[in-house]
Amino acid sequence: MDLNTTVSIVPLLGWAVHGGILARRLASARRDPLTGLHTRAGWTARAETLIRRHPDAAVLLVDLDHFKTLNDTHGHAAGDAALIETAARLRAWCGRNGIPGRLGGDEFVAVIRDLAAADLDALTTALHQPVHYDGIPLPLAASVGACPIADLPVPTLTDALAAADAAMYAAKGRGRRGSRTAL
Repeated sequence: MDLNTTVSIVPLLGWAVHGGILARRLASARRDPLTGLHTRAGWTARAETLIRRHPDAAVLLVDLDHFKTLNDTHGHAAGDAALIETAARLRAWCGRNGIPGRLGGDEFVAVIRDLAAADLDALTTALHQPVHYDGIPLPLAASVGACPIADLPVPTLTDALAAADAAMYAAKGRGRRGSRTAL
């Protein structure tokens, strides 16, 4: 290989390495470092694609009930354990039929291909199982709101999130520890 070819290749290799590093950084920025779930930015693009392809899709919002009390009583490490376990349960429930994400704090989100084929009660039950931390079971509870895309006049993610949020707060109003589908 002559000197001119070598001089031409070196900058290209540098840009290739730089591009790979940037791609990895972007991918990690779209994942929550604690739970490994998609962040809002990473989840949104995937959710919009799933909604366009599956008319029976549904959007869910999950909010942990009494999370601040758990965190204040048992410490932030226990709170982190609850968040990690919630993410794992949501990921397992979605399986290959949906995409879970973490919006921040104790709020989670998911989009699934078909709410009718999913067992929302199973998710609620799973999210109410205690989390074992430091040898003791910690109570875990969540309110879940769901919005089938087909129920919306215009099937947009923004409207689905708003309806799921309203349904989640309605579930909280019923004494928490439950789920509700938007009307």
